[in-house]
Amino acid sequence: MYGSAGLVRVAAVLAATAGAAALVVASVGARPIDGTSKKLSPRVGIFFYPWYGTPARDGSYQHWAEHGALPPSDIASSFYPARGIYSSTDPNVLRAQMTDIADARIGVVIVSWWGTGSPEDVRLPAVIAAARSFGLRIAIHIEPYEGRTPETVAADVAKLRTLGITDFYVYDSSSAPDAAWAAVNKDLHGVRLFANTALPGKAAAGGFAGLYTYDVYEYDGSSFPRVCESARALKLLCAPSVGPGYDARAMGDPRIRPRADGVTYDGMWRSAIRARADLVTITSYNEWHEGTQIEPSAEAGVRYLSYDGAWGLFGKTAERAYLDRTSMWAGRYLAKVAPGKAAS
Repeated sequence: MYGSAGLVRVAAVLAATAGAAALVVASVGARPIDGTSKKLSPRVGIFFYPWYGTPARDGSYQHWAEHGALPPSDIASSFYPARGIYSSTDPNVLRAQMTDIADARIGVVIVSWWGTGSPEDVRLPAVIAAARSFGLRIAIHIEPYEGRTPETVAADVAKLRTLGITDFYVYDSSSAPDAAWAAVNKDLHGVRLFANTALPGKAAAGGFAGLYTYDVYEYDGSSFPRVCESARALKLLCAPSVGPGYDARAMGDPRIRPRADGVTYDGMWRSAIRARADLVTITSYNEWHEGTQIEPSAEAGVRYLSYDGAWGLFGKTAERAYLDRTSMWAGRYLAKVAPGKAAS
């Protein structure tokens, strides 16, 4: 699987990230809310996954070892993280990640959540604390956990509402009938639920407050203007999802949407702005399995892709290319579509 040069590069990444807890903080210059200089937008959110683990902190490699991968040199991704194989339970990692997100002018962290008692549920309080220390808001991505129904989601929302969370994105909402969603949505107050669909009529039939697309392989942005226009006609919020590309070959999925050196990401942002989206959601901060992440990635040999070439950048300067580009696009979105809607 690896040539000798590839093994050397992976080893270099591993060596460089040994003692990651100390290195992460030192390398990103993490700072709390009173030191955040850029304006954050509550109308730009990013999907965030707190499901990673390491033997040292969590007893095993969690998610990095999926689909037969053998960490730390072989992971379940077509890319390799610049901060190395990390645990989502490490407070230093969380702090560094929230620094990334705030620096990119993103205002909302949309946390993947797999039901009460799941690892993501247990880790949620730490994610909330880290995010709020940077002035970031929290929303929840309600995943299709076993036994999920519209009724259980209503109970989940009531529970999570006590944590001060008011926005909920329901992945694969089409798995339940529209009438069932409408029945629970009519009794939910003070919160907003977003349907995972590009069909405004379906979201309206389910009584949702809005819709989002999430899938950046299926949706390239060309339909955003039409979708958002139709959503507004139905008094729905339109929150289309933009992303850098898609590559889940490490998980056995042969489909690819190439990053094209940043062209894919730019095109989706332009479409969201042209659509005058009410909110923009980003797929994703760190879904490494599907290769949609904008978290910094390192060049680690022929086994892994990297961000080299994105906007003409290479090496260390390319590792944060997508975060830096997000900051630019979030600023343009604020200026063109949502002026006066920033929150510092």
